[in-house]
Amino acid sequence: MNNHIKAARRVLEIETKALETLSANLSHDFSTVVETLKSLTGRIVLTGVGKSGHVARKIAATLSSTGSSAIYIHPTEASHGDMGMISEQDAVIALSRSGETTELADVIGYCRRFSIPLIAMTAQSDSALGRAADHVLLLPDAPEACAETRAPTTSTTLQIALGDALAVALLEAKGFTASDFKTYHPGGALGASLATVGDLMHKGDALPLVDQDASMDEVLAVMSEKGFGCAGITQGGKFVGMITDGDIRRNMDALPAAPTAMIMTKAPRTALSDELAADVLRRMTGGDQKIMQMFVVENERAIGLVHLHDFLRAGLM
Repeated sequence: MNNHIKAARRVLEIETKALETLSANLSHDFSTVVETLKSLTGRIVLTGVGKSGHVARKIAATLSSTGSSAIYIHPTEASHGDMGMISEQDAVIALSRSGETTELADVIGYCRRFSIPLIAMTAQSDSALGRAADHVLLLPDAPEACAETRAPTTSTTLQIALGDALAVALLEAKGFTASDFKTYHPGGALGASLATVGDLMHKGDALPLVDQDASMDEVLAVMSEKGFGCAGITQGGKFVGMITDGDIRRNMDALPAAPTAMIMTKAPRTALSDELAADVLRRMTGGDQKIMQMFVVENERAIGLVHLHDFLRAGLM
């Protein structure tokens, strides 16, 4: 077992050192590439073969999910009819550690012919790919973690990391927000974590709202009809308080003659419709006193209501 751990640590140390070298040697070319991609009216086309092809697919997916239209094209398929998928409004990022991948020749020639920006991600700037490219994202010529076979290990780690760096830098350059990100991730746990209160809240006729001058019999009727275990209390249309099942139980001796204003909790905690649902959930469940329901208030008026069950259905609990 110790030998296994030693091998794993050796690989991680080699790749960590290579990543540190990559970070330390990032040049102005990286910024130029970001600005080039930011100004595109077309798509970012990723290409590569073998392990570099797998990484290129991953980078294309990351770019697409962060607001930059990107696709992967296999260079061999491009040579047999798919080259037409690359337009003059696009830019091409070609991945090849050596820069001498023969399958890329037709893509390189196509980019030259139609003046399509070509970006090389390679460890050899003086390679065929590096010389043909408009911009080079240079990888450290670091040793592969598997010295015996030279199987792509360190080099693919560097490609993935540089692709991530490019996607994040481009995201920030475009001012891409969490709200934008949610549009590209509507499903799953990630989409749920980016949902806003407005996405989950009940609104309109579903809201249990009662005027402060209403009797407690009327409040109880609304609470029973709407089924949220609470009622929002308004005065002149403005949200002024809230009555929950707990308030009713604590004041059983005074009901039903007690005025609504005496039973209600004044100025309860509320939410905004554009708050992240996850943040509101933390406020509802954090601390000593748990909250089952929370009204959504804007301009002093109740426009919505969220219940813990809504967060559960959204996959946040």
